[in-house]
Amino acid sequence: MDIDGHRPRRLRRLSQVWLDGGHPVYFLTICVDGRSPVLNNPVIHGRFLQFAEGSPERYGWTVLCYVLMPDHLHLFGRSMSMPTVTLGHWIKAMKAFVGNRELRWQPSFFDHALRSDESRSKKWEYIRQNPVRAGIVAKPEDWPYWGVDIG
Repeated sequence: MDIDGHRPRRLRRLSQVWLDGGHPVYFLTICVDGRSPVLNNPVIHGRFLQFAEGSPERYGWTVLCYVLMPDHLHLFGRSMSMPTVTLGHWIKAMKAFVGNRELRWQPSFFDHALRSDESRSKKWEYIRQNPVRAGIVAKPEDWPYWGVDIG
């Protein structure tokens, strides 16, 4: 509340956030520092999968789906009933786990709380089409660096 006893306007929108299992789903974009094209390789992909698979138990967060592009990562993340860390700390842990000497992440990330199942479907289709729009593959299925229901 502000000093006049009014709640900030943006908090009213939180009631419109779409919940999956009672918890908000976030659409996240995390970029490589300098937009270096280093993410599209099997080693980085394997490290990301290792992090995502252990994430529910270790951090209380789940990767619902993701697409690794050469210079950025899109994912949908959802907290579990009792997350042990905040969203920001979870992303920081992922960056530390997946990163190496060649891979340095931008310090920040972009997050958006999804507001409906329709919003989720549209965002997922958008990120699945990223490799096609970038001219890397002809069909989304041809891109090897994506997945759903991780962890």
